[in-house]
Amino acid sequence: MDLALKDIRRHIGKFIATIFGVAMLLAIVLVMNGIYRGNIADGVWLIDHTAAELWVVERGRGGPFNESSRIPLDSRQSVAATPGVAKASPLVIYSAQRVIGAREQQFTVIGYDVFGGLGGPTRIARGRGIEAPHYEVVVDSKLGLDLGDKLTLGSHDYTVVGITQGAVDSGGNPLLYLSLPDAQQVQFQQDNRALVAARAANLQRLERAGYSSEQAVRLLPLLSTSGDTINAVLVQLAPGADGARVAQHMRDWLYFNVYTTEEQRNLMLEGRLARMSAVLGLFRTLLLIVSIVIIALIIYVLTIEKIRSIATLKLIGASNWVIVRLIMEQSMALTLASFAVAYGLRELIAPGFPRSLAFLAQDTAITFGVMLVGGVLASAMAIWHALRTPPQMALGG
Repeated sequence: MDLALKDIRRHIGKFIATIFGVAMLLAIVLVMNGIYRGNIADGVWLIDHTAAELWVVERGRGGPFNESSRIPLDSRQSVAATPGVAKASPLVIYSAQRVIGAREQQFTVIGYDVFGGLGGPTRIARGRGIEAPHYEVVVDSKLGLDLGDKLTLGSHDYTVVGITQGAVDSGGNPLLYLSLPDAQQVQFQQDNRALVAARAANLQRLERAGYSSEQAVRLLPLLSTSGDTINAVLVQLAPGADGARVAQHMRDWLYFNVYTTEEQRNLMLEGRLARMSAVLGLFRTLLLIVSIVIIALIIYVLTIEKIRSIATLKLIGASNWVIVRLIMEQSMALTLASFAVAYGLRELIAPGFPRSLAFLAQDTAITFGVMLVGGVLASAMAIWHALRTPPQMALGG
C-alpha cells in the first residue's frame, strides 16, 4: 500500500489548493527569469541587429546608447575617407513621446540613410522598408499602428509603410524608423510661437551688441539652432581591414570615440543594464529562496497534522523507511506538481506580458533543480521530527 498516495486522496482538496498556491509563487520565479533575460536581450537588441562593425561617436562619449552624442553630419565623409572603411552611414537616435492611438506612448526614433545606409529596420513582419526620402515611416507593432495609417510628428504626417516585430530599445520601448532628414526635422523642429520668441530674443541680443537692425537680420541665421547634426556614424570595414587599426586611426586623426560592436555591447551591459540586471537577479534569488522556505513549512505542517498517524504506524511495528517514504513522496509530489502548474501559468502569462520575456532552457532547468533539491531538504526537517515521535503518542501519551 502506498501510504503517501492514500493520504493525498484522503485530503485531495487541501493538496490541490496547496499545489496552486505554491505554483503561483513558482510562476513568478519563472517569469522573473524571463524578465531578467529579456532585459538583457532588449538592451543589446539594436546593437546586435545593426550591421555595423564600428560605431563612431562624439569624443569623450559612450554613446549613442548610454549617453548623448552629437557630431556634424559632414563627419561622415571624413569617416568614409579613412583607409579600411567600406561604408560609413549617419545615424540619428533619440527618445520621443507622442499621442498615438488616443494614448501617450514612448518610443525611440531611428533616423538613417534610406538609400543603402546602415541602421535600417531588419525585422519587418509586414509591408516594406522606407523607399522615399520623406514622409514614410516603419513602426513596431507595439505602437498599435497598421499599414497605411497616418502618424503626425511635428508639422507633417507620415505614412506607415512597414511593421516590425520585436524591434525595441534598451528600455523595451518600440522603435520607429524615419529617413535621416525627417528624423532630424522631428528632433529639432520647434513650435512656431517658440521660433518667433527665439528670433525676437536673438535680434535684441545682436542690437544690444551694437549691430544695426539690417546687420542683425543678416547675422540671425548664425544664432539659429542647427539640425545638421547626427548621433553616430556606423561603419562597415573593407574585406581584410584591421578593425582595431582603423578605429585607432579615427581616434588619432578625426578626434572621435570609436567602438567595436562587442565594445558597444559591453558598454550597455556594464553601464545602463548593469544596475537593473543586478536588481532583477536579486529579486529572482530572493523569490527562489522564499519558495523553498514555503515548501519546507508546508511539508512540515502536513507532517505535524498526521503525527498521530505516524505514531500509530510506529506502534504497529512499521519501519522508519515507511515513514521516510511517506513524507518524501508527498514532498516530491507537491514540488513536481507545483512546478508543472507554474510552467503552465508561465506559458499563459508570457504572450500578454508588457515587456519582452526571454526564456532559456538552462535557467528553467536550474530553477527546477534548485526546487527539487529544496523539496528534498524540506522533507529532511519533517522526517527528523517524525522519526523522533514516540509510539506512545498514538495512545494519547
